Amino acid sequence: MTQLSKGANTALPTANVRVTLHWSPGPGVPDVDASALLLRAGGRVGSDDDFIFYNQPQHASGAVRHTGKTPGEDSLQVDVAALPADVERVVLAASADGGTFGQVPGLTLVATDAATGAEIATFPMEAAAETAFVSGELYQRNGQWKLRAIGQGYSSGLAGLATDFGISVESDDSAAPPAPPDPEAAPTAPPPQQAPPPPAAPAAPDFGAPQFEASAAPQFGNPPQGMPQQAPPQPPPPPQQVPPAQMQPPAGPPAGPPAGAPAQQAAGVVNLDKGRVNLSKGARVDLVKSAAPPLSNVVMGLGWDPAPGRKNIDLDASVIAYDQGGKKLEIVWFMHKKEFGGAILHTGDNLTGAGDGDDEQIKVDLLRIPPQVTSLLFTINSFSGQKFTDIQRAFCRLVDGNTGEELVRFDLSASQPATGVLMALLRRTGPETWQMRAIGDFHDGRTVKKLVGPGQAHAVAP
Repeated sequence: MTQLSKGANTALPTANVRVTLHWSPGPGVPDVDASALLLRAGGRVGSDDDFIFYNQPQHASGAVRHTGKTPGEDSLQVDVAALPADVERVVLAASADGGTFGQVPGLTLVATDAATGAEIATFPMEAAAETAFVSGELYQRNGQWKLRAIGQGYSSGLAGLATDFGISVESDDSAAPPAPPDPEAAPTAPPPQQAPPPPAAPAAPDFGAPQFEASAAPQFGNPPQGMPQQAPPQPPPPPQQVPPAQMQPPAGPPAGPPAGAPAQQAAGVVNLDKGRVNLSKGARVDLVKSAAPPLSNVVMGLGWDPAPGRKNIDLDASVIAYDQGGKKLEIVWFMHKKEFGGAILHTGDNLTGAGDGDDEQIKVDLLRIPPQVTSLLFTINSFSGQKFTDIQRAFCRLVDGNTGEELVRFDLSASQPATGVLMALLRRTGPETWQMRAIGDFHDGRTVKKLVGPGQAHAVAP
């Protein structure tokens, strides 16, 4: 067994290797998620399918797969003999959820023979303010596959790291950053008339590891452990059925209530006085009860089931925060699970849609949402590109986070061959009061980023 230092490499004695990140979990220690990127010519992925992580756990070739996670360990298995012929490197990466890698003690990469469990190499790492990290890479040189220790990070989280290798997590038309250099290529001569670099302090020997440029982006939050449990059900009164509202195209940003003004219930809009409300598309409900304090902690649960005969389907719930003029302020999704100091928390990703109840949940502390946020738009996307015609049903429901009582439910009855849907909107009606509107509009978009534009009209609609 070989212990590698940063920049060193070792030959792989087997084609099928398991690479595991180890760390010491504990209070205040961020969670760590391992990932891999299959790089083609130029150090770029061929498509989003070349990014293997918790939300896309296996490559189409079967050569790289996420094999499971336990406290303090997250593993990937790579069969280099099964890699597509044009794959030149497999980058081994990770993200820290809830802090930085400098807060992760005992961070070590261990490579083992996947068949026998025999250790091949270990690489103990040190980090600082990084929220995404490249621990190593598998690459081929003169017909021999090798493991190189890298140990370099990003301050921009998993989304920033993935974008730099060509993954379209920000937007499909984003400019491509320069590709990292070949790890064993000869140095390139500087262009003519290039100014010499300023003197630098002596540095450690350069082993030819590729350089990774960090960029600024919001850090991940730490999702809570487990989803909220609903209290034992009591026989509820018949739910209120709210007919669709007649929505007019927005003429401009709403004026909004003056500071300190009480919530005004719109004509034909019910509240929660009579118990749970079932919404139809376009209908609204004021999230208030007479003589009761304002709602504070709520949970938006979103769920879906595959249509009969269809395979499991991986959908992703997200929320977009808009201001009064329809400007996007923040997005909470599976790559950024916490915002506004924890006032919005995504509780984690569901990869199949199987099982009863909510598939994903987003917690919202309404009283802690910043005043500039006037709308929260909840969406569902198909990251894998499956269509909503593969869905038997989809729904969203608003639950009182303190009592577990279901307050509002919206069942999506229609279906279209699209990859995204705007499900529901929470709209601020007063300093401490909100209204919920059922939407159910379909659009194409594998990630929530593509739904920001379509959602603006709903964010400013009266």
